Amino acid sequence: MIYPRVFGPGSCGISGVVSYSLARQQLGLSHDSSLVSADVPIVVASWYERAAADPARVVLADLGDPRADFAAIQLVDEGLVQPVHPVVDRDDSQQAETIVFAEGAGLNVNDPVVAATILVRSGAADAAVAGATRASADVLRIGLRVLGVAPTANVVSSCFLMLLADGRPVAYGDCAVVPDPDVAQLASIAAATADTYAFLVGVSPRVAMLSFSTKGSSEHPRVDKVRSATARLSESRPDLLVDGELQFDAALVPAVAAAKAPGSGVAGAADVFIFPDLDSGNIAYKVTERLGGARAYGPLLQGLNGILHDLSRGCSAADIVDVAVIAGLQARARP
Repeated sequence: MIYPRVFGPGSCGISGVVSYSLARQQLGLSHDSSLVSADVPIVVASWYERAAADPARVVLADLGDPRADFAAIQLVDEGLVQPVHPVVDRDDSQQAETIVFAEGAGLNVNDPVVAATILVRSGAADAAVAGATRASADVLRIGLRVLGVAPTANVVSSCFLMLLADGRPVAYGDCAVVPDPDVAQLASIAAATADTYAFLVGVSPRVAMLSFSTKGSSEHPRVDKVRSATARLSESRPDLLVDGELQFDAALVPAVAAAKAPGSGVAGAADVFIFPDLDSGNIAYKVTERLGGARAYGPLLQGLNGILHDLSRGCSAADIVDVAVIAGLQARARP
C-alpha cells in the first residue's frame, strides 16, 4: 500500500502508523519543524531535485518507530518518495510467487523486513530501507535470501557516503558486511563503492586502497593483500583512477602525499577510501561521524539483486529520509 498524498497533519492515514502530531512529540520536534532544511548541502539538494522529478516507491520497514513514521510524512510532504507500508498482499498476483518463495525458505512474511524484500523482488515496490529497529545482520541475511546476489556481482558489500563537516562528500567501504575480504572481494568492494560515489556525487572518483603502509614503507601479508587488490582493480576497471597501498594521511593530505607518494594521481586527492577489513572501516566511519562531525549515509548495500539499504539503529528521522531518497534514485537508475 502506498501512502496517499493527503496523509498529513493530524491524520495517520494508515492503520498502525502513529499520527503526525504524536510522531513529532515523540521525536521532540515542534509542529512546524521539518527534516528537509532550506540550507541542505549541495549534493543532498541534488538528490532531492532528482528524486522529486520521479518519486520511487520505497518500503520503510521500520514504520511504527516514530523516526520512520515522521520520515514517511516528510517524504510525502516534500514529494521525494512514495513510502510503502511493509505488508504483503497474498491476493496480489504480482506478490504471490515471491511470498511462496520466501515461505519455502523458512521466512516469516509478516516480518517487516521480509515483507519489504518481497515487495521489492516482486516489483510491487522499487526499493526498501530497513534497520532502524533491526540489526544489520538481520537486514543482510533477509536481503540475501529473498533478493539474492546480483548477476554482475561476486560479493555483497556496503559503503557509507560521508558528508564531511566542510561539505566535502567522500565514500568509505566496506563498513558493515565483509569482515576480512580476500583480494578479489576487496577489489570488488572498491569498484562498487567507486560506482556508488560516482552515481551519488556526479564526479569521477579517486580511489585510495588503504593500509598501514604507503608504497612499500612496511612489509606484511596484509599489505600484500591491498597491493594485489589494487593491481586487480586497475586491470579489471581501467576506467577508475586508483592507487595503493596508501596510508590514510597520504591519501587525504596533499603535503603528506607529496612526501610519501610523489607522482600519485590519487594520493592527497582521494574521495573514495577502501579499508582492508571491517574492523578498520566500521571504526573509521564512526570516528569520522562522531568526532569529525560528518553526516553518514548508509550502510548502502551493494551487490544485491535489488535495492535494499540498511540503517544504523542510532539513526535519526532525517537519516531515514535521505537513505530512502538514495534508494529511490538507485532504483530508478536500474535497467
